Amino acid sequence: MILVLLLWCAGLGAAAQFGKISILYDTLRATYGGNGEVALGLVVSIVGMVGLIFGTTAGLLVARIGPRRAIVAALAAGAMMSALQALMPAYPLMLASRMIEGASHLAIVVVGPTMIATLAPEARRPLAMTLWSSFFGVTYTVLALIGPHATPTGLFLGHAGYMVALALVLAATLPPDPRMPTAPLGNLLKQHAEIYASPRLSAPAMGFCCYTFLYVAVLTLLPPETPVTHRALIAAGMPLVSIAVSLTLGVRLLRHLSAVRLVQWGYAAAIPGFVILWAFWGDGAGMVAGGFLLSAALGIVQGASFASIPELNTTPEDRARAAGAVAQLGNLGTTTGTPVLAALLASAGPPALALAATGLCAVGIALHQVQSRRRKLQAD
Repeated sequence: MILVLLLWCAGLGAAAQFGKISILYDTLRATYGGNGEVALGLVVSIVGMVGLIFGTTAGLLVARIGPRRAIVAALAAGAMMSALQALMPAYPLMLASRMIEGASHLAIVVVGPTMIATLAPEARRPLAMTLWSSFFGVTYTVLALIGPHATPTGLFLGHAGYMVALALVLAATLPPDPRMPTAPLGNLLKQHAEIYASPRLSAPAMGFCCYTFLYVAVLTLLPPETPVTHRALIAAGMPLVSIAVSLTLGVRLLRHLSAVRLVQWGYAAAIPGFVILWAFWGDGAGMVAGGFLLSAALGIVQGASFASIPELNTTPEDRARAAGAVAQLGNLGTTTGTPVLAALLASAGPPALALAATGLCAVGIALHQVQSRRRKLQAD
């Protein structure tokens, strides 16, 4: 399990590629704000855009070049980009460094779950995949504690040192990539179509897209709408509740339920949380209760979604392709969820947000039900 922990640490570094800019956003405005708010926002979002466009392609490439080579190169590239960013370069160079960082991030989040599923003993695989799923929440919690005390130069250089140290450790400890002939990539569009047509390769990603659409938006929108007396509690507590429930109750339930079934139950459990938010909107204690309930439920969805990758796909190549699809559709949900739900909240109020979120939970359940039925038909 030491290698699993090291790969999880690589995931922390990948999440920090988003988090370091989010934490420094107001500070960076003094340097890059003259380019406009959209340009400044692009410094944050372009990393996710790379995953949105090339997520599935990355899964195909990782399967071709080997996960060990891919993650070591990605960590090294990420370290170099953070070191460059510490110089606070001109805006075009900063944006170019973030694009390269997007490719680095994408490779790490594809390789991480793929290698963990291979390296973890079967009995501990659900725990290992759930641990991997926590990397974003843990990183943002740590950065929230570090951020107020860090300078941009210190944070960028610290991240660079962390990434290069992990690159060296993983290069020395990960097993070598298997030497086997690989088929040419061929028609990428055709291979994308094959992935999304497969009920095994695409199911984890389709369920996960609904999660990222909801969870990132909720973390962004709820704290400002919560009465000030409870605002800090809901902002800090929601990600912690999600992580804690995922690593405890979620792992325990995976011993008795399939990962796919647990994703569906997690979405079903989140619906009462959104109903409570609707009923108690503006009441601090009620919003905290609803926020914590839906965070706990979506934490189960998060862990079980990653556990479904090896459950549904047995070969490293298929797991890499499924993880690439998860990265792609996960970024789609992250990119679209907050603006869509923010617009609904602004135009039609809390009832519209709650109804839309409840409907999306139902979509997550239905997508997995349809894919499960398709897998059964293929098996017959």
